Amino acid sequence: MADILTNIIKITDSAAAEIRNLLQSPGLPEGSLLRVGVKGGGCSGLSYILDFDVKKALDDVHVINGVQVLIDKRHAMYLMGMEVDYQSGLNDRGFIFNNPNAQETCGCGTSFSV
Repeated sequence: MADILTNIIKITDSAAAEIRNLLQSPGLPEGSLLRVGVKGGGCSGLSYILDFDVKKALDDVHVINGVQVLIDKRHAMYLMGMEVDYQSGLNDRGFIFNNPNAQETCGCGTSFSV
């Protein structure tokens, strides 16, 4: 296993608590960790990936706010300094991405361009 790294992104306390809760869900494969990344698509060019997965060859494992996070080395430059938050209000419920690298974001906040 690769070295465990820290601090490429920030995960707020509320997001970390929700992630730990979701990791207890039945049906997740053994050894699943949180994956944060990007993929082509969305109305602004790139979309965020937030999923549970197992480690792959190009992944680094980061420990952020007590959560083990998989980040593909090829995605790191798009995520550096990003914050993952979780809100549970009546109007805004879910994970929110605050990315200082994004030059433009879509209205729903799930895609961006750099």
